[in-house]
Amino acid sequence: MAFPKMAYIAAFGSHLPTRRVDNHQLAPLVGATPEWILSVTGIAERRYAAEEETVASLGIAAARACLDKAGVPAQDLGMILVSSGSSDRFCPGPASQVAAALGLTATPALDIPVASCGSLIALALAADLAPRYGLILVIGAEIMSRRIDATPEGKDTAILFGDGAGACLVDPHSGFTRIADSILSTDGTAAEILKVENNRLAMDGRSVILQAYRKIPRVLADLLARNALTPTDPGVYLLHQANLNLIERVATGLKIPLDRFFLNIARYGNTSSASLLIAADEWRNAHPEPPTAPIVFSAFGAGLNWGALLALPA
Repeated sequence: MAFPKMAYIAAFGSHLPTRRVDNHQLAPLVGATPEWILSVTGIAERRYAAEEETVASLGIAAARACLDKAGVPAQDLGMILVSSGSSDRFCPGPASQVAAALGLTATPALDIPVASCGSLIALALAADLAPRYGLILVIGAEIMSRRIDATPEGKDTAILFGDGAGACLVDPHSGFTRIADSILSTDGTAAEILKVENNRLAMDGRSVILQAYRKIPRVLADLLARNALTPTDPGVYLLHQANLNLIERVATGLKIPLDRFFLNIARYGNTSSASLLIAADEWRNAHPEPPTAPIVFSAFGAGLNWGALLALPA
């Protein structure tokens, strides 16, 4: 169902740690070759946080970058939503730390502890809540390098994940694109195939890929159809950067060329819930002109949670 009230995307922002870990550095640790890692993931390098960096500090940096681009002071925010599946502690999560760093002492700051899909969930919620709360800052921040084992036993996850943070400002009144609709779904019967437990990421990679390939094209097709759009209508698809092979399969399933999908996974790897917003920020930096075609966001992750969001020219 389309949103009964307007909400817009005003700006994106992102922040990446400076440390680069390429496949030549990682391959000996996990008992693989650099070429094999690239072939199965599409990843050439990823970023790892420094020892002194935290999920909150990455999120704060992305938040400030987003607010600076929007020209909006933090004091104007009506709410903050922070997604992370790798926060340093369970409660309180990073949201309150982000708010405090921005000088806010009464603004609601809420955590969404959902790996990979959390920032999409936060965007959909922000679109609904912005008409009531005003400006909402959505953040995805992850340090997944501390939740993996860079060993042959942990190879399947170690080759994928990196660290970073992204942010998005949702405005009830104006922006460069209007959030028109979204679909969110959860299937807890398969939750065990992707989880963060005892400070470690556990993933049945084959099952995750199969589930994602079944669910993402379907939710994208459903969202487009109920808005009288076809898969060729959007100007860009901004997806969670999980695995290049998965994104290629989604493009094939929708019968659209891969170049319609923005890709930065080769440089950053899978940054979990941060990846959607990092990708969106880089896409926007490369395309600052007003959009003339629909924009589609989609993600799949722990829970299992997945969904899609449609934005239209403002």
